[in-house]
Amino acid sequence: MVNKTFEPTPEQRKQVEAMKGFGIPEPDIALLIINPRTEEHIARDTLRKHFKYELDVGAAKANSKVAESLYKQATDGNMSAAIWWSKTRMGWKETQGVEHSGKVTVSWDD
Repeated sequence: MVNKTFEPTPEQRKQVEAMKGFGIPEPDIALLIINPRTEEHIARDTLRKHFKYELDVGAAKANSKVAESLYKQATDGNMSAAIWWSKTRMGWKETQGVEHSGKVTVSWDD
């Protein structure tokens, strides 16, 4: 009988971590990982069993890289990045205040 046990390669580990970081759903990731012994994709349970670490850290590592890039752009003078950072990370928002002095009259007859 042929042993059909799955043994992940270092390349597959990197691939799973990257795909998780890109936001690829786990069922789709399982379809793209091929067991060389069976030449078929692995099951979702096999994915979770053999790639638990990669699935756990993939999104966090990707988010960290994007945040690092955004931070660098914001601190290097990219105003769009700085505005986005200040709004999302610092809670800043655009406000527009209008002050009125005196009496306001409205006429509907034009």
